[in-house]
Amino acid sequence: MSRPRPAVPGPLLVAGRVAGAALLGATAGIHLYLWDAGYGSIPWIGPLFLLQAIAATFVGIAVLAAPARWLPLAAGLGALLQLGTLGGLVLSVRVGLLGFHESSEATLFWPSVWVEAVGAAVLVCVAVVRARERTLRRTGRGPVRTG
Repeated sequence: MSRPRPAVPGPLLVAGRVAGAALLGATAGIHLYLWDAGYGSIPWIGPLFLLQAIAATFVGIAVLAAPARWLPLAAGLGALLQLGTLGGLVLSVRVGLLGFHESSEATLFWPSVWVEAVGAAVLVCVAVVRARERTLRRTGRGPVRTG
């Protein structure tokens, strides 16, 4: 007779949601700061920095507020936003992006890289864990909460 497997503890999933939303907020803050510090005047890049800050803020709120059934979608969108932002940063350093070339020596280059990479990883974990948990419940193969 097999024992039911416990679900991911609720506090752990909540911690993932909060961490993912906080990292989206951090990337939004970095981009808003840079937009205000002069990047806002760069054609194409300035408006994209502002758009990224707004999008990251809204997606971060969605990660926190989404009901459980929509959490994989919200977290997945957050991960894609973080990965896209990181990809844009890497492109701007390597080959340039929309006529703009960034330097890896820029003040917030490494904090941006870490925030976006860790944020993407956390949000992917939240999305996958929640989606898998939902699938297992639907098929009747667990996980079930105990106690």
